[in-house]
Amino acid sequence: MINQTVELVDVVDTPADAADLAHPPLLVRSTTTAVLDAAGLGTGPLRATRIGDGHSNVTFLVEREDWRGVLRRPPRPPYQPKAHDMLREARIQQALASTAVAVPRILHVEQDLGVLGVPFYVMEWHEGVFVAKTLPAVLSAPERRREAGLAFVDQLIQLHLVDHAAAGLDGLGRGEAFAARQLHVFGKLWQSHRTRDLPQLEAAEEWLRRHVPADAGRPTLLHGDFRLANVMFAPDEPVRVRALLDWELSTVGDPIADLGYLLSTYPERPQERGALLSEAAAAATGGFPSRRDLVERYAATTGADLSSLSWWVTLAFWRTAVGLESFYKRAVDGTTDDPFIHALEAGVPELAERAVRAMEGEAL
Repeated sequence: MINQTVELVDVVDTPADAADLAHPPLLVRSTTTAVLDAAGLGTGPLRATRIGDGHSNVTFLVEREDWRGVLRRPPRPPYQPKAHDMLREARIQQALASTAVAVPRILHVEQDLGVLGVPFYVMEWHEGVFVAKTLPAVLSAPERRREAGLAFVDQLIQLHLVDHAAAGLDGLGRGEAFAARQLHVFGKLWQSHRTRDLPQLEAAEEWLRRHVPADAGRPTLLHGDFRLANVMFAPDEPVRVRALLDWELSTVGDPIADLGYLLSTYPERPQERGALLSEAAAAATGGFPSRRDLVERYAATTGADLSSLSWWVTLAFWRTAVGLESFYKRAVDGTTDDPFIHALEAGVPELAERAVRAMEGEAL
């Protein structure tokens, strides 16, 4: 049963205004302005506008008289102690700044909890477009759409080619036994955040546990949420990726995990709809590469062993269902007014069904 959600206020002027609310705001202008002043980021009054379609961490466009940037922070509490780690996100992007991976430049990292009650960071602003429910004008021609799809998978290839140890990210995660650890972590998450019985999700978990693949090749840096919704393209030609966003789930592990997740979120037929597929529905427009095209380009460039790909696609659907059930618990608890999260009442069971279909052989 979903509780009645109280009115949630995103932005207030002062800490005193925040103290009067039933739930904390996401941004306090006075304290945030002081941080930007100290970091030399603009002058004058602060304007803050919530942007993006993310449903986990929160992103604001922050503007002043002569400057604009992007502020990223966790959602309202409560959440798991190690979740939504802004300091970790910022560190990863800073380490990738000198690589071929397109990441925004981090301008400031704030650890003082007295500012917003949580750590946050500020990064540079980019003009860009996304392949979401509608198609951006720059991709109106079919040949441009194919270029965009290939540029998309090429970013994943470039990420997996990064020497994460040389980049200073060697301690980001343990690469060995990655598949088994994913099952352990998300299995515990399901037990702590489940709001209902979902037999198909249980069936997928049982199958995954019976078919855990061995470690494949060298561990690589993973994005963890690599999908079109997190890739910003330049708004004009030539087609190119301007920024790869949302590094919350990044770690070190089996690279096929990222590829499997990509496939679980990438629609190639107009009738394909779902909790995540619908967020990139425009990719089903003619001209985009097929899922098989993306896999073949990845394999040809990396030489990776893809024999376990079906297992990783199944894991992606199952893991996403488990993770989004923890989001849906916010709707049950009445701490969010996000329509996407409320729609997970049907969205999580749909993902569980897709996990079962993937384990039965529908990887591509």
